[in-house]
Amino acid sequence: MAESFQTIYRRACERKGGERVLEAMLRAPLTKANVEKISDDRFLAAMTKQVFKSGFVWRVIEQKWPDFETVFFGFDVDKVLLMPDEMLEQKASDKRIVRNYKKVTTVRDNAMMIKDVALEYGSFGKFVASFEKDNITSLWEFMKKRGARLGGNTGPYMLRALGIDTFLFSRDVEDYLRKHDIVDGGLTSKKSLSSANAAFAQWHRESGRSLQEISAIVAFSWGTNNRPV
Repeated sequence: MAESFQTIYRRACERKGGERVLEAMLRAPLTKANVEKISDDRFLAAMTKQVFKSGFVWRVIEQKWPDFETVFFGFDVDKVLLMPDEMLEQKASDKRIVRNYKKVTTVRDNAMMIKDVALEYGSFGKFVASFEKDNITSLWEFMKKRGARLGGNTGPYMLRALGIDTFLFSRDVEDYLRKHDIVDGGLTSKKSLSSANAAFAQWHRESGRSLQEISAIVAFSWGTNNRPV
């Protein structure tokens, strides 16, 4: 059973050395208006970066990232969509980036998803901004279903990297949710996603805080990170 937000908050303060210390560790997400302003190419770039980071050394991807931008035309969606299969194969053998053909193909696949959504909503950013705090996992599920390799934590971490408000299934958050019987079984099952989203939406109503802040506070209140910092 989920605790009240105030109970979680007090415990996080105790574990982190006080309210002032805890508050200094929190970061606010972008406003909906600013999410709407994120260009489609930045969404495609963020998706690609997270896909390539998954199961790989993050530092290497960061070091090579300027070359990723060059190789994929600055992630211009229309230019990416013009790439034929032969060009994708060439990109997958380019030493400037990480040579993984299956991941390279996700660039064009996710560009197609972004393009389709943008045609309907005006931009992918406007589509993302349309999701409220009580259904953010529906956006996760959409990206998993319509995108390429954006399931699991990849999609949510991509959103967070762009400053878009969402909670995350970090190790401590997942452990909290399981120990309080909020989720059980598969973490990304429809039931688990719905239950977790409902808990975070309730904490938002209690506190008025963003999902991002609540996610951090839950993590700070739980697990092994109990030393004041």
